Amino acid sequence: MSLLIEAEELVARIGRPGLVILDATSVLPGQSFDPDENFRARRIVGARRFDIECFSDPDTTLPHMVPGQGRFGRLFGALGVETSSEVVFYDQTGVASACRGWWLADLFGHANIRVLNGGLPAWSRVDGPVESGPAAAPVSKTYHARPRYTRLKGLGDVLSLLGTSDAVILDARSKARFAGTAKEPRPGVRSGHIPGSRNVPFGELLDAENRFLSAPDIRARLEQEGVDGGRPVITTCGSGLTACVLAAALVVAGFPRGAVYDGSWAEWGSLPDLPIATL
Repeated sequence: MSLLIEAEELVARIGRPGLVILDATSVLPGQSFDPDENFRARRIVGARRFDIECFSDPDTTLPHMVPGQGRFGRLFGALGVETSSEVVFYDQTGVASACRGWWLADLFGHANIRVLNGGLPAWSRVDGPVESGPAAAPVSKTYHARPRYTRLKGLGDVLSLLGTSDAVILDARSKARFAGTAKEPRPGVRSGHIPGSRNVPFGELLDAENRFLSAPDIRARLEQEGVDGGRPVITTCGSGLTACVLAAALVVAGFPRGAVYDGSWAEWGSLPDLPIATL
């Protein structure tokens, strides 16, 4: 089963038992809108709101860090998700936040998860059914998470790789932020990148309609940065969101699953004793 689902296929699956559609939209740097207000105004019929900020660790100052197993299971079950559910994540603007939802569900062991390729705009282009107003409360379920923490990396893991060629570290931020020529959007965070990391701005893997490029095109772009299917890949970005686009792209292109450095640049760039590189 492909990680991606096209809008036409999802239209045909609407109403099937066990299907749960989740709007995982989050605001990226440079965007300015209210995802909750937009969800109430217009959403895929039957969709439920997957708030990434809620599905985050409340005990850290870093943005949307991975929650604990118990928190994830409780919140996922409250959305009506069961282990057997077919879950489709979508984003109101494209795929970035939907990929974070996919990665979190995958991290906690859910098997049947897909991302709507192109998000709500793609749904609109095929006249997929929508609704508005307050969403109906889902019937809460008991969800048993099955974490796979090899798909998650922390600060110590990345530090241990500095100066080695044991892994490929891919940074999804813009070229200017990676190079250190653009100021970081978060206060107190230095500019630059993790020494030895490579830059693949996530938008380079999407087309003009925010849909993923073809698998061969994604594969070719990632190979330019040293991804070969042999060495493990760690993806990073500003705060762990668009790193998940690269993690999804690895799967779409047929490479082994990578791991996400969840603290990403929000953590690395805020610690004055860590080395940084600029171009």
